[in-house]
Amino acid sequence: MFFSTFNLDPRLHAGIRALGFETPTPIQHATIPAALSGRDILGSAETGTGKTAAYLLPMMQKLIAASTRVHSTRALVLVPTRELALQVAEQGKQLSAQTELRVAAIYGGVGLGDQAQTLRRGVDIVIATPGRLLDHIERKNISFTALTILVLDEADRMLDVGFLPDLRRIIALLPRERQTLLFSATLPTAILALANQVTRDAVRVQVEKTIAPTAIAQTLFPVAEHLKTQVLQHLLREEAMDSVLVFARTKRRADRLVKQLAHADIRAAVIHGDRSQGQRIAALEAFRRGHSRVLIATDIAARGIDVEGISHVVNYDVPMQAEDYVHRIGRTGRMEAEGCAYTLVTPEDEIMVRRIENVLKHKITRRRLEGLDYNAPRFIQPDAEAIRKYVAAHRVTRQKSMHARA
Repeated sequence: MFFSTFNLDPRLHAGIRALGFETPTPIQHATIPAALSGRDILGSAETGTGKTAAYLLPMMQKLIAASTRVHSTRALVLVPTRELALQVAEQGKQLSAQTELRVAAIYGGVGLGDQAQTLRRGVDIVIATPGRLLDHIERKNISFTALTILVLDEADRMLDVGFLPDLRRIIALLPRERQTLLFSATLPTAILALANQVTRDAVRVQVEKTIAPTAIAQTLFPVAEHLKTQVLQHLLREEAMDSVLVFARTKRRADRLVKQLAHADIRAAVIHGDRSQGQRIAALEAFRRGHSRVLIATDIAARGIDVEGISHVVNYDVPMQAEDYVHRIGRTGRMEAEGCAYTLVTPEDEIMVRRIENVLKHKITRRRLEGLDYNAPRFIQPDAEAIRKYVAAHRVTRQKSMHARA
């Protein structure tokens, strides 16, 4: 099947060709016809499956068909992160480049002023994070009287980070007569309950997860905790790693790791929740353009990152859930491309590794690096308080000695 089989406006087909799309992905094949017919959608699909175009194309077709000279918010896409808002908006602008539709991303971390002006000038499609959208709602910068389509993208992550109360507040302000499309990587009970509240007679679209992509070579590197950075540096120097996404467990560990790599003359960028919006955008752009071949991220900050050509995913820290491992490694080897996933495993991680292998239904290859001293002792950082007391005591002793000589 080709996109030409869908009953889409020629201007949208021009946008599809400009993006290099040829054949629909499974989620697009299943979603677009049902959405074009006006049905609500409950979709289960992960990042990297093409679901963004799966909901943008029928949404845009509907808005074009109901053409109006007045630009007002007729479609709303809610997403969990600023990065995803920017990426969805960018793809929306590319797909609609030949049309008169206006697309805007609304997210936190930047000033309200420019966004308020954009909304007041009129926007057809708003892609927003819930918290920042509520800010604009409270300031009466946006109206939903013309809204006909609502999309909840990565709904599971929005619930994970505590957006459910915000979602309910927003949905309560929307017209009851609308088309709703909800997408989630997983469909736990909480998501199904939300879907029952916001959709009506929804078409269930589920793309089977490729649990162990055959195009992704997975390797475990057993190592002591204090040697993990050395292993990563060794890999980055010795392996053909062109574009590397590294996952760290916490924001503090991500910051520390980017500094350690900088000291080793390895250029890396970092994104996490404490970074400003400008810093996050700059880090992603540096990574996309190859100025930084390494991007270090936490799980939540990385959600929604869709960068083509990632050659390697490195789990500097083993994830806390087996499912998160699958999500992480799926960022390389997309769309039939080859990719590699490396995981640094300490003895404390072995229980989680067994759970991951149970999910994958096979053992992951283990490897030791040549030339690395696995028996190197751990460097003990001197205790700052002990040093202070030692210096103070030494100063007192020296002063007493000087007085005695005097």
